[in-house]
Amino acid sequence: MKERIENLNWAAVKTDLDNKGYTIVKKVLTADECDSLTAQYPEEQLYRKTVVMERHNYGRGEYKYFKYPLPELIQQLRESIYPHLAPVANNWMELLNKETRFAATLDELLQHCHNHEQLRPTPLILQYAKGGYNAMHQDLYGEVFFPIQSVFILDEPGLDYEGGEFILIEQKPREQSRAMVLKPAKGDMVLFTTSFRPAQGSKGYHRVNMKHGIGEIIEGRRRSMGIIFHDAK
Repeated sequence: MKERIENLNWAAVKTDLDNKGYTIVKKVLTADECDSLTAQYPEEQLYRKTVVMERHNYGRGEYKYFKYPLPELIQQLRESIYPHLAPVANNWMELLNKETRFAATLDELLQHCHNHEQLRPTPLILQYAKGGYNAMHQDLYGEVFFPIQSVFILDEPGLDYEGGEFILIEQKPREQSRAMVLKPAKGDMVLFTTSFRPAQGSKGYHRVNMKHGIGEIIEGRRRSMGIIFHDAK
């Protein structure tokens, strides 16, 4: 997995993240790896918490947070992807004149989280049936948060489900919001901003806020796995 991640086109990823705040990387996971993750969904010993979204007005569906130690595949992805994103995140902080800087390795980031009493793992698996959706939101979880996160699609759109598009809302100062509707395929990785990104204007760079969510499932069942790099309080 580490070699597979190393061989991705990270220059193109950086360009997309800088220009748009998101990118789709095709076929990062194999079909068998996707199926293995969905097959583990009923294995409650893997998870620290289950959230029924309707109870909290988050949407309609269910998600489960993995507990430590994470499954090997997820741990490898989290460790291998993070070092490629840290320079992008640090460049964003510099462009926005923020003092925050992020460590070069995941272990160092997590130690920083733990120093701020953010101790709980945040990778999760999500499941939606017909009529399900996820309201627009940001995954912050505490004072310390890394500004880029990822999600992996585990079912095939058009075959396993209809609808369920990945939606990003961009909110620029003094402008109306813009929606971006993505249709990633099974095994694809979506990288996107957790909360905000820099955008260049006539007077330099400014902050653009972004939220993400999932459109309504018209038919079938849609599952995905999210990797958030910071831990939760």
